[in-house]
Amino acid sequence: MGGLLDGTTRLTSGGTALHQMACLGTFGQVAIVPEISMVKIPDDVPLDVAALIGCGVLTGVGAALNTANIRPGDTVAVMGCGGVGLNVIQGARIAGAGKIVAIDMFDSKLEMAKDFGATHTVNPNSGDAGGQVTTLNDGRGPDVAFEVIGLKATMQQAIDMIRPGGEAVLVGVPRMDVMLELNAAFTFLYLDKTVKGCWYGSSDVHKDVPKLLDFWKNGQLKLEELISREIKVEQVNEAFEAMGSGEVARSVIKH
Repeated sequence: MGGLLDGTTRLTSGGTALHQMACLGTFGQVAIVPEISMVKIPDDVPLDVAALIGCGVLTGVGAALNTANIRPGDTVAVMGCGGVGLNVIQGARIAGAGKIVAIDMFDSKLEMAKDFGATHTVNPNSGDAGGQVTTLNDGRGPDVAFEVIGLKATMQQAIDMIRPGGEAVLVGVPRMDVMLELNAAFTFLYLDKTVKGCWYGSSDVHKDVPKLLDFWKNGQLKLEELISREIKVEQVNEAFEAMGSGEVARSVIKH
């Protein structure tokens, strides 16, 4: 309901209660949050870098390292190369994937994906994405496919494209009324496919935030490179428009 753990609110604006999604307040200069929402980070970590970890990086990298079962040398497909998808790609690279195929309708996002570890790119505007991935992988579907958009069509496509015995990980957030249509016998029995949901990268923030900062410090994880623009809080709506049009990976608010 947008309250804190006891159901109440702490913040007001003009006398009206302000509600906080997930007990947070991520556009504000200050916030009141439960202790469980806090993770202590080293003093030498810049806050613009640290700000990226909460949500986008934890979700994306966590999907690859925590939710999925990526083995060294596996072929991985990532559908949707926004801020979360780029971090799925980073996680797949850290996990040791051999081929990482980035799939997106924006060529600008596909170019960014290469910088974060994609070995191949596919634009669905050029034809069926699953068919293109199979061609790139010598006639075999990917071992793991991630859907990072939240659309019914791409969720089904991710499930369809994986090889027999492969794994589809659904990371994108769909509308609450989206229903998937799967042939139970062929999807699960004869083709032995696995479909997994992924919420927040299956993360334990108190363990995973320090781990990701270690990855960043030793050069395995790119964080500064995710910052496409620094904006003021008044430019938030413009930042969402830029994200939707594929212009940026992430915009960071500088108060």
